[in-house]
Amino acid sequence: MAGQNTQTSLKRIVSRSLAVRVIAFSSFWAIIALVVIATIISALFRQVSERGFDSVLSAYLNNVIGSVGIAEDGGLQGSPNLDDLRFLQPQSGWYWTVEPVTNDLGQALRSPSMATPIPSPDTAEVPFNAGFQRDYSTVGPGGETIEVVEAELVVGDQGQVARFRVMGNRSELEDEIGQFVRRLYAYLAVFGLGMIAINVFAILYGLRPLHRVQKALSDIRAGTAQRLSGPFPTEIESLADETNALIDNNRRIVERSRKQVGNLAHSLKTPLAVLMNEGHAVGGERGKLITAQATALQQQLDHYLQRARAAAQRDSLVFRTPVQASLKRMARVMSKLNPSIDLRLKLSDDPLIFAGEQEDLEEINGNLMENAMKWATSRVALSAQESGSLGEGRGLIIVIEDDGPGIPEEKARDALKRGRRLDETKPGTGLGLAIVADLVEEYGGSLALERSALGGLKVVVSLPRAEA
Repeated sequence: MAGQNTQTSLKRIVSRSLAVRVIAFSSFWAIIALVVIATIISALFRQVSERGFDSVLSAYLNNVIGSVGIAEDGGLQGSPNLDDLRFLQPQSGWYWTVEPVTNDLGQALRSPSMATPIPSPDTAEVPFNAGFQRDYSTVGPGGETIEVVEAELVVGDQGQVARFRVMGNRSELEDEIGQFVRRLYAYLAVFGLGMIAINVFAILYGLRPLHRVQKALSDIRAGTAQRLSGPFPTEIESLADETNALIDNNRRIVERSRKQVGNLAHSLKTPLAVLMNEGHAVGGERGKLITAQATALQQQLDHYLQRARAAAQRDSLVFRTPVQASLKRMARVMSKLNPSIDLRLKLSDDPLIFAGEQEDLEEINGNLMENAMKWATSRVALSAQESGSLGEGRGLIIVIEDDGPGIPEEKARDALKRGRRLDETKPGTGLGLAIVADLVEEYGGSLALERSALGGLKVVVSLPRAEA
């Protein structure tokens, strides 16, 4: 299971990271290319070495043939000088022999390095070619592999025939080739690691502008920047320009929506005021009906205009509101309006930034604190701190508690409905908690009504947080 999870994680990283994909594919191709190059060079070196080895044996054979003749007594004579000390060292793997084929040539001649005779295969097994030469491999006295070049020639006027053999140590050749191949692979491995390192550096350096774009977008998202700024390569400059154009267009749309919402509210304010005045003027049941409907229309209008404004600013790229300053200002106002209530603040030492507009944060806190002050007996507690996460981003939590009667659990859901008032004896429209719930929802947060340790209501609000 662990191996499968690791494999899945690697696949996800490779599939999602452009840098990892480019580095992986380029490194894989570099490794394949180096292996192919090493194989080709090794094959060429072996071919050249074997060809040179065979050429040296042929040259030694011709030297031996030219240095051996017939003595006056009819025997073989000669002392070949091959200028190679290995033919003088016993068991070196380098030997030469001249052996009589006909019986009238006396004793065979051998190099000083050859202590024991080395048999040759039968001609039926390894036949001579048209030039009366043949070559074959055999095992030497020391267990080494020996390459033999052999020729049968007429050496006397009477048709005497001798067999000339020169033997070279093939194991030495294989050792040299092996050493060369090992050094070659070692050098190419070092070269390959260096090439991959340079390749990784070049790719990461080439992708740095994309990281700058990512950082700039994060700054815009956090509200610390307004646009993508800075020098970008030609290939990315058009992307930055289009992104800035999109941000500007989004800002224009939001501003236009806000103006239209404000214009709508302003255009409806006068007709509603006229209707309410007419209702008061008419009086009676009919007047009360007109006034009540006009008031309901005003409440619904305020509610949906507020929600539309919040929706237009949701996921905004630029709005940032300091939480502590807003809460302290709100607490001072509420304390002056309710001097009999003991309001206590507990705020985080680290700066908290709400990822939204100041009016929305004050609308949320104002409604909640107004309700707490209205229902509290003597104490209200207000706290704010950061939370670990809010969806895929980071969040903040605002908690408002009071020592009032609280809300029963079965009625908590009704308290969030528009216009629903749980106690008609208290003044209000019943829209406060509903407006708060809608605003919190528009920002992707959460609102919970719980029982406070003080005995009353505890409201927990979770909102998105921007980086300080």
